[in-house]
Amino acid sequence: QLQFVESGGGLVQPGGSLRLSCAASGFSLNYYAIGWFRQAPGKETEGLSCVSITGDTYYADSVKGRFTISRDNAKNTVYLQMNNLKPEDTGRYFCAADRRRADQAICAIRSAWYDYWGQGTQVTVSS
Repeated sequence: QLQFVESGGGLVQPGGSLRLSCAASGFSLNYYAIGWFRQAPGKETEGLSCVSITGDTYYADSVKGRFTISRDNAKNTVYLQMNNLKPEDTGRYFCAADRRRADQAICAIRSAWYDYWGQGTQVTVSS
């Protein structure tokens, strides 16, 4: 059974840090670009970052310099390290796999590119 499990969310004060994990089971992440997305209440899904199969990364301007995406193929897991968190970072965070472009060294933070999504983990930044 294919499964994506996000974890690491929680409540954090402004300026704090969290590390989100996206662990896959039933399939290997090695062949796919992986993206992180955020859904805030009343807002559209926002693409935050992605990592290609070759390790190339891309970030939205809103998180550039604060968030770092990485992948550990041996653990079949992708991470999102989030530093200097702000209240506007509050939302539900999802990881997703772009299976349609398997084996291509490319990624983009366009939600339409991604066809397999996890259930998400909640991040709340508040004092």
